[in-house]
Amino acid sequence: MHSATGSQARLALFPAANPAPVRYPERIPADDPMTGFALPDKDPAMSDPIDRRTLATAFAASVVLGSEALSAEPAPMPHGKPVEAPFERDYPTPGFNPSWKKPQINRLLIQDFVICAHMDVPMVSKLLDREPALVNAFMDWGGGDWESALGAAAHMGNRAMAELLLERGARMDIFCATMMGQLDAVRAFLTLQPKLIDAKGPHGFSLHFHAQLAGKDADKMLEYLQSVKKIDLPPNPFLNMKKGGDKKDAPKKSE
Repeated sequence: MHSATGSQARLALFPAANPAPVRYPERIPADDPMTGFALPDKDPAMSDPIDRRTLATAFAASVVLGSEALSAEPAPMPHGKPVEAPFERDYPTPGFNPSWKKPQINRLLIQDFVICAHMDVPMVSKLLDREPALVNAFMDWGGGDWESALGAAAHMGNRAMAELLLERGARMDIFCATMMGQLDAVRAFLTLQPKLIDAKGPHGFSLHFHAQLAGKDADKMLEYLQSVKKIDLPPNPFLNMKKGGDKKDAPKKSE
């Protein structure tokens, strides 16, 4: 960890110091020199920096630098727009031709929904009321880095978000089951397909990474996963955020 003071670090990440509504940082290096947090190695096909993939580092920065880091106005930074890779069929056209009777869900709406699913429970609930089918939508952040709202909640360790999404019809997967401490479910997944131990979730996060966020069940989940395949596991930058985030986001119990 670098020795820069909190104010120096905030200026380095977010040069403008005037308070402003939260804005999602657009490009911060995946291995951020100010926080010292390094994201997992990516597949070469997904090595180019993209807006969402670096969002995790910015969240982690707020743990170290304080909440002011995310409330500061970020300096304008150049960034690209989503573009489909060029493609032409070099194989026979499939016999089935989709009718496309209904319009696809807007990509910008999916993008915003998945971003909000990292932290913002009320907004996610509001967007689901508007478009329930968002619950199982995936966003490709580039190079096949697919992420759903449930995947976002899982790698943030946001149990309250995951529970909301599951209640609204999200499809449980092994990464969410790991984060939620569902050991029997994870055993069943790995019994069905042992190679899932090497599976990578959004942004390349491993099962072991998700296990670190399993709260009181983290130790037993990690012990099991390490017994299946032992890996060197660095500290998880979202652990402190999870402790605060679950309390903040958890819905209030009715009297």
